[in-house]
Amino acid sequence: MLKRTNRALSEVVSAPKQPMLGNSKALQDVMSLIERSAPTDANVLILGENGTGKELAARALYLLSKRADKVFMSVDLGAVTESLFESELFGHKKGAFTDAREDRVGRLQAANGGTLFLDEIGNLPLHLQAKLLTVLEQRKVSPVGANEPIEIDIRVIAATNLSRDQLAREDRFRQDLLFRLNTVEITIPPLRERPDDIPEIAEHYAALYCRKYGRAMKGFSSAAMAAISRYDWPGNVRALRHALERAVILSEGDQFEVADFQLDIQPNQPGALVVPGQVSAPEPPVIPEDDINDDLNLARLEKRTIKKALQQHRYNISHAARELGLTRAALYRRMEKHGL
Repeated sequence: MLKRTNRALSEVVSAPKQPMLGNSKALQDVMSLIERSAPTDANVLILGENGTGKELAARALYLLSKRADKVFMSVDLGAVTESLFESELFGHKKGAFTDAREDRVGRLQAANGGTLFLDEIGNLPLHLQAKLLTVLEQRKVSPVGANEPIEIDIRVIAATNLSRDQLAREDRFRQDLLFRLNTVEITIPPLRERPDDIPEIAEHYAALYCRKYGRAMKGFSSAAMAAISRYDWPGNVRALRHALERAVILSEGDQFEVADFQLDIQPNQPGALVVPGQVSAPEPPVIPEDDINDDLNLARLEKRTIKKALQQHRYNISHAARELGLTRAALYRRMEKHGL
């Protein structure tokens, strides 16, 4: 009964939250790599910017693997503090430290027989990378306070938003751990490199949020579809999804228009949109730097600070949140609040 219950829970927890949408050549190449590598037990490293769908690719690998009937354990390493790393991943024994009031099974042991997805692995400090490497090489984990190691059988899928050049830096990432993780390497292209996929993604999420909020289904004007298809979307699919949710909530017309998406576009910048039949909006007035510095409105100050942090860290949510002193979830909430 316990095995059947665990299998049922695994099916629910491991079910894909959303499909990988699109038919572009770039996405077809990614799916081809997934289909060829999934049936093996080879470790896979997924590269890609924030919001491109790295977890979706990991779940697709899992669902097509021989371990699809086992657990899919996802660990966001960007959200695990250094002090709790060993306890969270390796587990601990009762009395191992002050707050260890009972035995705890770590994530690696809980994923035994299944697939372990290590998200944001590029955020892991070097000294913790060494501990993870030891476990992956020996296929044994020692809970904190335990005397004997426990054997584990897991398939590892890791993901990071770091580029290949950044991963190649020894002061940033251990090369022996990189070799252990990237038996197969899959790069998810950013949305700006597959604009042909944007209409399908936009229509999918528009329908999803119309159902969610009880709104009448509506389509896109030709100008709106042209605008969102040519926009760079720095936050990739995640940013497009949030923009569509906001548009569904706030749009008042019979169809979505360009204005419903609040696209942050400067007319004189390279890549600015030129939508057929649309008159260019006048440039916003230039506000002197002194006036900006003297602006004490808290909402505007918060929005500017968050936007600056995101731009400085190239929309790396984990790094921007750390600089702002926020959790990733708190930063996402503030981005939604300010329409970023």
